[in-house]
Amino acid sequence: MSHGPTLAPDTAATLRPRTVAAGRRTGWVMVLTGVAGWLASFQLTVDDWRLLRDPAYQPPCDISPVVSCGSVMSSPQGSLLGFPNMLLGLGAFAAVTALGVAVLCGARLHRRLWLALDAGALAAVGFVHWLIVQSLYELNKLCPYCAVVWVVTIALFWYLTLHCLERGILPVARGVLEVVRDTHWMLLGAWYGVIAVLVLTRFWPYWSSLL
Repeated sequence: MSHGPTLAPDTAATLRPRTVAAGRRTGWVMVLTGVAGWLASFQLTVDDWRLLRDPAYQPPCDISPVVSCGSVMSSPQGSLLGFPNMLLGLGAFAAVTALGVAVLCGARLHRRLWLALDAGALAAVGFVHWLIVQSLYELNKLCPYCAVVWVVTIALFWYLTLHCLERGILPVARGVLEVVRDTHWMLLGAWYGVIAVLVLTRFWPYWSSLL
């Protein structure tokens, strides 16, 4: 008895949708994190440019011996690739914002583009965590604008990854997906909580002096 033609593996792959739509949550996360990250990167760029023109200039974020941006920007860690780190943020966050607007307008992005976005966000998260360690334990400073970039980069990576898991762009067991989907905000909060504890304990003498 014939059961009809069987699709070859490459034919089945051809039928798989190459473009993937995203929910409004993902679009809004891309827009909001992109705008916030770009603004923080822009302010750091402006302050860095002013410092180059006038070494005596004090950025408005130089609030105390601990909360400071100037020394972080002028450090080797502030120009890891040979140019100011914030220039990476200006380009990357602008691209994320533009794509987020497109998603909110109904655009369907190619699967490879979603993978590229998530891979880029993963690389950014790794870079951000290296900067966190350098800031807390090498430079002994907390840069407010840098902290904004930390927060939005983590959120962007988290929700891009969740989108890729929900749409089947990244393979994952159904049980794992359900757990992550149901607790995504708690897991993200725990991630932020660990960083907050590190910041609190690292500079505890300073924080306690303010009480």
